[in-house]
Amino acid sequence: MKKKKVMFISSTGGHFVELMQLKPLFKDYDYHIVTEKTENNLELRKEYGKKIEFLIFGSKDHKFVYPFKLLINCFLCLFIFIKFRPKYIVSTGAHVAGPMCAIGKIFGSKIIFIETFANMTTKTITGKLVYKFADLFVVQWKSMLKLYPKAKYFGGIF
Repeated sequence: MKKKKVMFISSTGGHFVELMQLKPLFKDYDYHIVTEKTENNLELRKEYGKKIEFLIFGSKDHKFVYPFKLLINCFLCLFIFIKFRPKYIVSTGAHVAGPMCAIGKIFGSKIIFIETFANMTTKTITGKLVYKFADLFVVQWKSMLKLYPKAKYFGGIF
């Protein structure tokens, strides 16, 4: 039986650490990982080879450059999406995760978004955006159900 294509995407750092908690699931799917390119992440190429793609690292702290990097990353996301054509997109959010989820939704992918463990009482920017169209929106704290009433709570992924 052919495995379903699943893309796992997040920004680098804590969101990526959260996403990698789902690594035991990789064996069950034809998976692809997408994250931002940093010195620390380049080592992942050894483990995942062609199963990982890197986008341009961007930080909202650099207010002038960030919009341009985000725009370029949106085009890269489109290219990566067309190349892989995932049936599902799983994300823990931030930066390029929002555009990739939107692209996936437009092209018929199912979107599974996991709001970050770091937030117990406030929404993230990406969470606010993706909540509107995600097929499954997961929170890791019961308190977050007040902010995202249609979300599902399954506990933390750590």
